[in-house]
Amino acid sequence: MRSGVRLLAVLSPLGPYFPDFLTPPEGADGLGAALDAIRATPRARLRGELKQLAGVSRTPSWTRPLAEGCAGALGEMTDALAAYHAAAIEPYSELIEEAVETDRLHRTGSGSVEGLLHGMWPLMNWRPPVLEVQYAYRRDLHLNGRGLRLVPSYFCRHTPVAFADPGLPPTVVYPVHHDWTWQRQLASGRRQAGALAALLGSTRSAVLAAVGSGATTTELAERLGASASAVSRHTTVLREAGLLTTERQGLSVLHQRTVLGSALLGTN
Repeated sequence: MRSGVRLLAVLSPLGPYFPDFLTPPEGADGLGAALDAIRATPRARLRGELKQLAGVSRTPSWTRPLAEGCAGALGEMTDALAAYHAAAIEPYSELIEEAVETDRLHRTGSGSVEGLLHGMWPLMNWRPPVLEVQYAYRRDLHLNGRGLRLVPSYFCRHTPVAFADPGLPPTVVYPVHHDWTWQRQLASGRRQAGALAALLGSTRSAVLAAVGSGATTTELAERLGASASAVSRHTTVLREAGLLTTERQGLSVLHQRTVLGSALLGTN
């Protein structure tokens, strides 16, 4: 995990730029879809964006195979993303989703586009037909008839960000308001997690937590860095214990926590 974090820190440093291919639009369909899109990034785009990264941040030699579209390097990167997501994001996904949804409802309360844009103050200033955005440096983005996506983000800090490539769909990612009472909930959750691991075993408690608001076997395997067959064995035990339900959807099966499963995790 530590080596994976170092890899991701190189690709997404604190600074004015990180590669656009790390945030594909397919992420709206879940982590699995995002990782598939990243693995399918064209070589020319990888090379160009990593070259741009090297212009603002020091990049080690191991990024060269990644820039050449090496399947092994891409696999290592997406494995690191999946492992980081499982360890640092998925356990707190419900808190994150609640904060994002609360912010979205607050900003869209007027029901009009004008109200939404005016409600973005002070992050953005709507001066029709120009939307002025607090940004790390000065730039102009002309829509030329294209729509503009506004994406709330729990992890965006201080000011909004946008794709560096003006040819990509115009998107502004802005920070949501944070309620820091989640830290107290987190401390309580860690104590509960230790007790749950003692009850179920660390692996099965991790599977139960990784299900989040719902996940397929493949998604769980990616989040946990485990094989699909191993995950399937654990979900079977959890289902038989009444902690999960499983529903077939086409070629996949969707796992969801039961009321009892959520109660054990302290999420309801």
